[in-house]
Amino acid sequence: MKAEWPRESLIVAAQGGDETAIAALVSGSHPHVQRFARSLCASPEDAEDSAQEALIILYRKIGTLRASGALASWMFRIVRNECLRRARRALRGDDLAWSAAVVSAEDDVLQRLEARRVAAAIAELPADQRRVLIMRDIQGYSGRAVADALGLSTTAMKSRLHRARATVRVLLGNPIP
Repeated sequence: MKAEWPRESLIVAAQGGDETAIAALVSGSHPHVQRFARSLCASPEDAEDSAQEALIILYRKIGTLRASGALASWMFRIVRNECLRRARRALRGDDLAWSAAVVSAEDDVLQRLEARRVAAAIAELPADQRRVLIMRDIQGYSGRAVADALGLSTTAMKSRLHRARATVRVLLGNPIP
């Protein structure tokens, strides 16, 4: 059975500063935050660290959440930002643990260059298309799950995904036949 997000009444109490509610909210959100982190981060270690950071932010800043119904999307953004921060650090070489065994230095350089090209192309997408593309093609969420998470109809999600894929192809120099 799939775990549910904490009840809105608990979220409202936590937003009001109720310490017991905050602790229960953090505990109830933990499995969801871990799932987000595992799907977004490059390594299990980064996922665990990102999940912990997100839960700390939840604990400290629950009072800044504007709408109690937006907890899941707020936490997703926090986890995503933390995973991206860790990935950027790794690309800059700040994190030696991220480097894996490499077949050759040449292959490593080529992989990094290609990854940067793809990342740059994705970064150029409009935010709505970028979110759909990342959730569907990189994180592997189902179309229905992406549509639900972003508050879209399945048709709208598919349309944005198609436009995003087409734009990335063109930006990478692989125009649609």
